[in-house]
Amino acid sequence: MVSPHNEFLAYVLETMSHIGIVTSRRMFGGYGLYREGVMFALIAEDTLYLKTDADSVMRFEQAGSLPFTYESAGRKVQLSYWSAPADCLESPAEMCDWCQLAYAAALRAQAAKPATSTRKKK
Repeated sequence: MVSPHNEFLAYVLETMSHIGIVTSRRMFGGYGLYREGVMFALIAEDTLYLKTDADSVMRFEQAGSLPFTYESAGRKVQLSYWSAPADCLESPAEMCDWCQLAYAAALRAQAAKPATSTRKKK
């Protein structure tokens, strides 16, 4: 559900409408963006960040994107989310291409996580 007070979130979701259903959840003063239950983007301080990995980060660097960072316990922490190139905020077609890249990175990250067992060890 989009907060009526966040026009940037509403704009981003509208621009992403060509990639399928994208939902948002409030988190840490921003929003996580999900496709089919997989978080592939986030919004912090009215900036869209897209998921990256070793296969895709170079494209973001070449586009002039910057990594998402925050301060924690006096140190700078960098996550694998990079700012969306400006062109994708102006063009649904560009947004679709960059979101597909981010979604693929999110799926690879999810597949790389070890499976958790619900059974207790004896």
